[in-house]
Amino acid sequence: MPYRRLPKTDQARIKSLEKAIELEQMDMNEIPVPFRLLNEAKTQLPLFKNLVQLYNSAFEAQVADSRKYQTNIRNARMYISHFIQVLNLAVIRNEIKKEHKLLYKLSPDDNTVPDLTSETSVLEWGQNIIDGELERVNQGGIRLQNPNIAKVQVYYDIFKESKVSQKIRQQSTARTLQNVASMRDRIDELIKEIWDSVEAHYAGLLPYERYMACRQCGIIYYYRKREPELTPKVDKDIRDNIKSTLTLDFSESDLASSGNNAEE
Repeated sequence: MPYRRLPKTDQARIKSLEKAIELEQMDMNEIPVPFRLLNEAKTQLPLFKNLVQLYNSAFEAQVADSRKYQTNIRNARMYISHFIQVLNLAVIRNEIKKEHKLLYKLSPDDNTVPDLTSETSVLEWGQNIIDGELERVNQGGIRLQNPNIAKVQVYYDIFKESKVSQKIRQQSTARTLQNVASMRDRIDELIKEIWDSVEAHYAGLLPYERYMACRQCGIIYYYRKREPELTPKVDKDIRDNIKSTLTLDFSESDLASSGNNAEE
């Protein structure tokens, strides 16, 4: 007999409960599951289904927001990097004193662009160059162009806002996932109780008939590696074997009876 396995996904759990509830459509005397389990399934299903839908919506929103976020951090990183390169070139051309780089928290003698691979570094250096450019201009310096600091700040602020938005989305997704997870144990236990009742109800059937009856009630079975599949022939062979055994027993009984009569 193949082995059964409880649903592994939330959609499969929902489908299993929906299939169990459909058993109410059978004749009352043929329903293989106690009504208390069916009633609980009818109560739990809409609650669980709603939580799963909320989680899926939150997750989809997070994914969409994440795509925007990646674009925003890429733009912020690019404009910050370009601004620092322009600043370094202005220093090399003696248009800006190298000591002024300290206003941006940059080393006067280092003309490389700081590491901007992490979110933290983008936030840090974005703020550094915005503050530094403002301070240098306030001291009488001419604004750098291509890009100017106003454009850099636009992309920097968009990135900061999207980072906050992404965090909110992640928290919402985590919260809804926790709500779903809190119900899964009881849903799995309920499905197991329903399946146990179904298998017990059809325990007297032959293997293939039992397998098909249980499957129609929603039980999910899997064959082991190299395990032969159940077919109508399996049940036929069992019936034929029982029939031949009964015939043999009956024949032996007749022979014994005939021998007793002969002795009399």
